[in-house]
Amino acid sequence: MNLPEKETLGWIGVGVMGLSMARRLMDAGHPLVVYSRTKAKASALLEAGAFWADSPAEVASKTRTLFTMVGYPSDVEAIFLEGKSIVQSLLPDSLVIDMTTTKPSLAQKIAAVIEENGSFFLDAPVSGGDVGAREGTLSIMVGGAETAFQRARPFFTILGKNIIHQGSPGAGQHTKMCNQIVIAGTMIGVCESLLYAKKAGLNLEAMLSSISKGAAGCWTLDHLAPRIMKRNFDPGFFIDHFIKDMSIALEESAKLGISLPGLALVHQLYLAVKAQGHGKSGTQALMLGLEKLSSVSQ
Repeated sequence: MNLPEKETLGWIGVGVMGLSMARRLMDAGHPLVVYSRTKAKASALLEAGAFWADSPAEVASKTRTLFTMVGYPSDVEAIFLEGKSIVQSLLPDSLVIDMTTTKPSLAQKIAAVIEENGSFFLDAPVSGGDVGAREGTLSIMVGGAETAFQRARPFFTILGKNIIHQGSPGAGQHTKMCNQIVIAGTMIGVCESLLYAKKAGLNLEAMLSSISKGAAGCWTLDHLAPRIMKRNFDPGFFIDHFIKDMSIALEESAKLGISLPGLALVHQLYLAVKAQGHGKSGTQALMLGLEKLSSVSQ
């Protein structure tokens, strides 16, 4: 592999959001070494000039700044700590930025191991969905050392507009749990309002024009309510991944000794939607589950 002389970034994981985020870094002039479990998913990046690596360890061995955005905590643990891992392959003074939504305790564990080896780690989950990933308007919640955060900031500005250092390792993940708790409650509210409006015979577009400019205004109304109205349930963020996030939030809340009954309810509703075969649909497919409940109750 013949790499350019200028710094080359590493990127591991090219899902719905990761692909667009990686492409933004390339479009900003950063050569990229990329790995994904399914090479075909990286084809657009490879066609644009990215270099392919055969493993996460190879990415780590060829770049001093690398990003990871994979699916589940088990995936994060595997690429960082198991077998021939990222940690074992890091170059000296590397900066590793995990943008996966995962467990705060896992972020703290990885940060400790990486820092013991003379490199730096940030947990930096994001919010903004597929739209934010494409347009570079994500909200990025960062945990880790201040020096590492400042080193990563130029790259974050390519990916997002709201970039906030939340504190020590794991703080980014805790903040993302707060984000997902709000989204869970907002999503059920948006879906139920559309269901109510339809049954009441309202013009849905007119209704949304009114409430989206008042106190109910939010990202979900602006971006996902129109998709629901068009019966577009393609993923901006998978239901499977949202269930994972809510499960982490419920687990963390139990550790903190608090009860989140609203989150628990929405979690159960999403599990029902997944059982209907919609795990790979977007989170707005909660509407399908509520519609089914409504028809059963009539």
